[in-house]
Amino acid sequence: MLTSVELCAGAGGQALGLEQAGFHHTALVEIDKHCCATLRHNRPDWHVLEQDLRVFKDDAARYRGMDLLAGGLPCPPFSVAGKQLGEADERNLFNDAIDIIDAARPRAVMIENVRGFLDAVFHDYRERLKGQLTRLGYVTDWRLLNASDYGVPQLRPRVVIVAVERARAEHFDWPDPNPHNPATVGATLRDLMAADGWPGAAAWADKADEIAPTIVGGSKKHGGPDLGPTRARAAWATLGVEGRTLANAPPAPDHAGMPRLTVPMVARIQGFPDDWHFTGAKTNAYRQVGNAFPPPVARAVSAQIARTLRKRVLRPVRA
Repeated sequence: MLTSVELCAGAGGQALGLEQAGFHHTALVEIDKHCCATLRHNRPDWHVLEQDLRVFKDDAARYRGMDLLAGGLPCPPFSVAGKQLGEADERNLFNDAIDIIDAARPRAVMIENVRGFLDAVFHDYRERLKGQLTRLGYVTDWRLLNASDYGVPQLRPRVVIVAVERARAEHFDWPDPNPHNPATVGATLRDLMAADGWPGAAAWADKADEIAPTIVGGSKKHGGPDLGPTRARAAWATLGVEGRTLANAPPAPDHAGMPRLTVPMVARIQGFPDDWHFTGAKTNAYRQVGNAFPPPVARAVSAQIARTLRKRVLRPVRA
């Protein structure tokens, strides 16, 4: 059995992908109480630690020898939607993650972040991070992956950083993209739009014939249950979706005009299974969904890591 610890676990997107790839979660660390409630509701047997990553760091040595340390470290320090302060941002947790890696010495590391992490302004920071991991005995690589290449009906680019212990790093390969395009928004949501008897669901689905723009989850200080700023809402409007607010239920039989999405609809667009329930009020639930790492992408990458870790490596014989 392959074991994992996940940092900044959120509402379980990456955790689900790892589980589907065969990893057993030894611990999931998350500071947000709403996300923790969702994790516990869906997987009562998971060991969820509701605490700051910097607090967990002091106990990281207890998990020494785990197979995989995974995490979705805070994105605002590198996001083009923010000031891109990087290391100077108080929300940056990469240095703390390095400390945890040093204490726990996992066989592999997997960290996801926003596309802005690859911007030229962070070149020196990336190289310093790689150097730190090299000194700890890992070979590190990163790649920009688009969720739509792995079956997610959404344009969602994410950077994934993978570090593997030096002895087996040559056996790691990035996952190949799916050979076909993902389903359109209409095909993905047709049954949910029709769930309460709206007769316009089929016609709507036929016109919503592209994948979704990037789901935007917002932050605790900004952003509510809407599909993002003006440009994002305009993109949703081309798919026949009203993006200014989210609905509590699918369209009623007498609905007129563009339909709104519900939290379960957004979750399906993010690649979550329908039986994964997000706890809390609509705003908190939507924020959990919108900030998640799509499970199919996490599964694709972590399955390659699992394959690498299971591969037999011949150690040199000492004279």
